[in-house]
Amino acid sequence: MGWHREPLIGFDLETTGTDPREARIVTGAVIEVRDGEPVRRREWLADPGVEIPADAVAVHGISTERAAAEGRPADRVADEIADVLVAYWTSGVPVVAYNAAFDLTLLSAELRRHALPSLRDRLGGAAPAPVIDPYTIDRSVDRYRRGKRTLEAVCAEYGVAFGTAHDAAADALAAARLARAIAGRHPEVAALGPAELHRRQIEWYAEWAADFQAFLRRKGDATAVVDGTWPVREPVGDRV
Repeated sequence: MGWHREPLIGFDLETTGTDPREARIVTGAVIEVRDGEPVRRREWLADPGVEIPADAVAVHGISTERAAAEGRPADRVADEIADVLVAYWTSGVPVVAYNAAFDLTLLSAELRRHALPSLRDRLGGAAPAPVIDPYTIDRSVDRYRRGKRTLEAVCAEYGVAFGTAHDAAADALAAARLARAIAGRHPEVAALGPAELHRRQIEWYAEWAADFQAFLRRKGDATAVVDGTWPVREPVGDRV
């Protein structure tokens, strides 16, 4: 039958910035998807406790004032999102996140920031898995395709309907639908079990990072370093 025909959990965060170790959660969504349709959803609006930069507001539309007035405490939001994801992982259901290394690293950083149990701690010492990242998969199976690899662009490539960009719920649903579409086009991806696909993505991401790092160094940045850890980049000195 294939993992893409089983339930999938779409996950997305909208944040205060682009550095996953420093940015804060503003909105989040976890959507259970069956046969490409949402059947259950959880959404959060957080008060990040810091000013939301104008460029971030321009992306997701949530101002500092609105987050402070309507958002819930950041620690509670991070804790609840982690608990919801861990419940799905514990039951063996894959979590789908586009560019998972960003969202899961950011969530992990938020848990650490608020002295909350890590994803690994909540999973009894196991790494968060299975994770399905359409960004990593598409970049591996169609590496020579030209053009952007944004969620919106890749959805267009695979004919996936896309809602409002940078809305956490719309992005989470699009990511889950995109994972199904990629598997539909690439039988070799559909044939992998979720655990094996997770392991392959670790390899694919590391290969991409090494290639990109080499490219940057050839272009003149002799000290360029591209982190090849997927799907969670832990702080230096922590467990990986």
